[in-house]
Amino acid sequence: MTTRHRLAALAALSMMAASCGGAANEPAAQADTTVAEATTTQAPAPAEEPAQESTTTQAPDPAADGILEVPGEYSTIQDAVDASSSGDLILIAPGVYNEAVDVETDGITIRGLSRNEVILDGGTTLDNGIRVLGASNVAVENLTAINYTNNSVFWIGSTGYRASYITTQRTGDYGIYAFDSVDGLIEHSYTQGSKDAGIYIGQCYPCNAVVDDVISEHNGLGYSGTNSGGELYIVNSVFRNNRVGIVPNSGSYELCYPQRETTIVGNVVHDNNQDDTPAIDVALLAMGNGILVAGGIGNVIERNLVFNHARTGIGAVPFLEDTPNDDIPTREEWGVDCATARNAEITIPDGAILWDSFDNTVRDNVVSDSGAADLAVASVLTDTSTLGNCFAGNTFTTSAPSDLQSKAPCGATATGDWAAGALNVIAWLEEQASMPPSVDWKTAVLPDIEPQPDMPNAATTPADPSTAVMPAIDIASVSMPADPRNN
Repeated sequence: MTTRHRLAALAALSMMAASCGGAANEPAAQADTTVAEATTTQAPAPAEEPAQESTTTQAPDPAADGILEVPGEYSTIQDAVDASSSGDLILIAPGVYNEAVDVETDGITIRGLSRNEVILDGGTTLDNGIRVLGASNVAVENLTAINYTNNSVFWIGSTGYRASYITTQRTGDYGIYAFDSVDGLIEHSYTQGSKDAGIYIGQCYPCNAVVDDVISEHNGLGYSGTNSGGELYIVNSVFRNNRVGIVPNSGSYELCYPQRETTIVGNVVHDNNQDDTPAIDVALLAMGNGILVAGGIGNVIERNLVFNHARTGIGAVPFLEDTPNDDIPTREEWGVDCATARNAEITIPDGAILWDSFDNTVRDNVVSDSGAADLAVASVLTDTSTLGNCFAGNTFTTSAPSDLQSKAPCGATATGDWAAGALNVIAWLEEQASMPPSVDWKTAVLPDIEPQPDMPNAATTPADPSTAVMPAIDIASVSMPADPRNN
């Protein structure tokens, strides 16, 4: 994982107030009069002309109706964002927009009229397509963002966020990225060709977020979630043809460690052995795994279809951190929320630390065609049987250690010989140097993006900032997905 920047102080916007004053009135002239002995007739004084009021016709405010049209009313997306107020809808016509847009206004919606034809293009030189800097309840909808050196769509320090009907391709870091942000939804989106992860949610606990109905492929990692969890759900999605599929992990290089309590249900995860993608070091190290918990705690992995991986289908393994910024939290500290943990005192260890995976539940999955093991759990320094990971109701063929589902049943004490058929994760470090190297994200050969579904009624649906929050979710209703190999 790349080192993340901590949240910078956000600059406040100020409004310049203009005032105008009227011209001063001139005093009335006083005329001298002389009383003459002779009577004279004087002409009456001429009547004064009525004062003429000056009138100025002002151009109508294009934002007055709450819909800011680009380029019809504003030439750029950034201009429209800068003119917007909470509750406004920025509506973008089809076209290519070479912009890096920053958002600091709460409660706005940025929406393309056509997902496949509204294209933000960074030209491999601009940093972020749309970056939301601490603003709350901002939704980005129905557009494509490509060729950005960092991220396509990015929230940092936000409360309330939503990415709907978004397509991303070819980014130097992430496709859709929520960092230090809570109360969110990423849905109906497709991401491809990110060097780090196609979808990322990090540094939050509780996150209160849902990833639903996304496709993530040809990335270093399909999904990555460092130090995230707590009411965090990844459901009804497809992670395929990445170096690695879904990877929740712990590490002190971001705050709010450890990673914990992510629910991964109803996904199709397959063929994550792709050796021609851009990739960070962790993606090279963990290549060939489907769902891999790396130093995570208390995750639930249930009713997923996982197949065709060179190493493990579903695994819980340790994560080695070479240069930690703090020591590993104790079990008593696992429940500390992010707001509290970020202010805790730190102790920098003398050397590397190893994050073990504890108390993960793996049940009712269908896992097959894995090179090392369909189901696996491992440690290096700790007795693996004491880690509390459990397995129940899974359909599988191989496991490491062998007969894992009998040795580590859910709701019962671990038993048996855990050395028999154990997974050798140390070998992964030894094999990393021989893995196919990362491909330059700017030039990686990627499949053409098929036209993706549009947001329904994009031109007429009103903006609703209240939808940029975590929706209610019924996990019990999420079913085992259909096998795409049967189509």
